[in-house]
Amino acid sequence: MSADIDSKRLIFPGLAGLYEAGAPYAYAFMRFATGAVLVPHGVQKVFFLSIGQYTKTIGGKGLPFPELLAYLTFFTELVAAVCLAIGLFTRVAAVMIWIEMAVIITVFNWQFGYFWTNRGVEYALLWLLLCTAIFFRGGGRYSVDHLIGKEI
Repeated sequence: MSADIDSKRLIFPGLAGLYEAGAPYAYAFMRFATGAVLVPHGVQKVFFLSIGQYTKTIGGKGLPFPELLAYLTFFTELVAAVCLAIGLFTRVAAVMIWIEMAVIITVFNWQFGYFWTNRGVEYALLWLLLCTAIFFRGGGRYSVDHLIGKEI
């Protein structure tokens, strides 16, 4: 993957050097940020909230096996998010988060519309779309997957 920036196409050609310097790290930053922003949600759930509360919420929507789904939510938002951030089992982590966000969008937020400020789908949709791209791209050059030389 080349980070060559054609300065002749830029409105501000002097920025080409900055763009070239950052381009090789842009994907790793996006992947890291996608996971890292979700981690505090997992920390909050695991260390400060009750699994029973989430089991009740999930069960209230008519989903099967609410306790199992609550534990999977906790695991996804903590462990899978950390894995995504560091690029370990990247595709599996991206799929887990993708599935969670698809459920959040369709079951929990759809009724509130688009905007996250009204509990809408916007925030979860952004994670779903980022995880779609990460799934197809994998861990990338700056990931634990790349370091160990294996990816799923």
